[in-house]
Amino acid sequence: QVQLVESGGGLVQAGGSLRLSCAASGRTIFGYVMGWFRQATGKEREFVAAISGNGGSTYYADSAKFRFAISRDNTKNTLYLQMNSLKPEDTAVYYCATESSPTYAAPSVVAGKGGFGSWGQGTQVTVSS
Repeated sequence: QVQLVESGGGLVQAGGSLRLSCAASGRTIFGYVMGWFRQATGKEREFVAAISGNGGSTYYADSAKFRFAISRDNTKNTLYLQMNSLKPEDTAVYYCATESSPTYAAPSVVAGKGGFGSWGQGTQVTVSS
């Protein structure tokens, strides 16, 4: 069973940048679609971005397009989320997630059907105005 541990969160001013990491252990992440989600206080968890098993395809929520970039290093078994031009409304706990079994589907398909079965514990991102 895979374990996911996020890191890289913190406090940043509006307009700043952060890079989140998600280190996986227990199995390889190669071939598994992975994604980032976030949950603000009092709100439902929402999708942010997803990436295909080999890193060749990505999919973003409208709120993340042109500001965030998801990437992965399968040799390091790690997922990343580069966040630029951060806004106060980006404040949330950020979670990484992975499929429980590789489907080789497009990340948009996996995200659309809620196909993530394993989750990390989250890392807090706070953007001050």
